[in-house]
Amino acid sequence: MSAQLMDIQGLDPISWWPPAAGWWIAVALLLLAVWLITLWIRHLIHYPPGSWRNEARRALRDLQRRRYQLTPKETAGGLSELLRRIAIARFGRQGQASVTGEEWLQWLQQTDPNGFDWVNRGRVLISLPYAPEDWVDDQNQVDGLISASLELVGSSREDAQRPRGRWLTLLRKWTGGWRV
Repeated sequence: MSAQLMDIQGLDPISWWPPAAGWWIAVALLLLAVWLITLWIRHLIHYPPGSWRNEARRALRDLQRRRYQLTPKETAGGLSELLRRIAIARFGRQGQASVTGEEWLQWLQQTDPNGFDWVNRGRVLISLPYAPEDWVDDQNQVDGLISASLELVGSSREDAQRPRGRWLTLLRKWTGGWRV
């Protein structure tokens, strides 16, 4: 009788691979969180709170949102004022305070790290604010200047108004100086 009895066969061990669907979702959410935190840190490095870049970017985006509510003349005047404020924040008043007209456009072109053609494409900045009220100009030209101004703010790395804190320098070193 004992010859007919067989030993009980156990179940095969459960494999740890491939993981269940819940683990895949958890890993995907973790990777998404790491990616979003990295983007946030990169944004903080590039546009530190309280810096002139952060304020200039906010003002330019606001002007970009309101550009269809304003006339092209008002938009060009506002952009010209913002560019002056950005130049003062970047380089101080000494270098460009007395520069006007064509010299202003040449100065913008020389100091723009992106190489935007301010002399030819930026003429609207020096002519439109002083044009008659019924002057019709292309809104797309002003839109292009706002975009170039946003790139100018995003690519300039100086911060004349606020010295970098130690934590920001360490964070930049830790992240390898990423740019947005």
